[in-house]
Amino acid sequence: MTVLYSIPDIPKGQFHRREMTVTRSRFLISLFHISSPDAARIGIDRIREEFPDATHHCWAYVAGPAGDTGHIGCSDDGEPHGTAGRPMLSVLLHSGIGEICAVATRWFGGTKLGVGGLVRAYQGVTSLGLESLAVRPFRILEGLEIVVEYAFAERVRRLLASEEAEIMEEKFDLDAHFIAAVPKEKMDRIERLLTDLTAGCVLLNRFSL
Repeated sequence: MTVLYSIPDIPKGQFHRREMTVTRSRFLISLFHISSPDAARIGIDRIREEFPDATHHCWAYVAGPAGDTGHIGCSDDGEPHGTAGRPMLSVLLHSGIGEICAVATRWFGGTKLGVGGLVRAYQGVTSLGLESLAVRPFRILEGLEIVVEYAFAERVRRLLASEEAEIMEEKFDLDAHFIAAVPKEKMDRIERLLTDLTAGCVLLNRFSL
């Protein structure tokens, strides 16, 4: 299966969380799915409101495809420059996961960790959260209308299922009509297979979903 990249498999408005303690400072990582920088900011504000007693809420996000630096952001939120947001962002960019935001909430434990200690702590808690994060594949889908004779209907269903295309609608009148959601990278192959299967007796129409 060709997968463009993975995204967090988290319901909208929910967070995946893990925590750890470093020299009496508590670090809580909150990971969530985003589709835009605005969605990241909304989630960050929710976490600030949820934990108003925390010392810092450092964050990083990748709002586009995995590893894409076109829609990214990060903040140290009062920690020494470059010790929190940037290390967290580096972990996200190398994770193979896109459309993700990470917020590391810290409660200061009374002992300073130093620059190196902070970098390790923020990278570590982000990695800890990613280890148990459920993900799902992100794929670009296109629509395909298929019209065939009744005799081919069951074989068309099996072919689409084997190629990871989902039938969204079926209609039967003079012929069998199917509306399918097809992975973009498989569209040419599926059209070719359908043409071969029906010896050319098929009508195909692509459209955008």
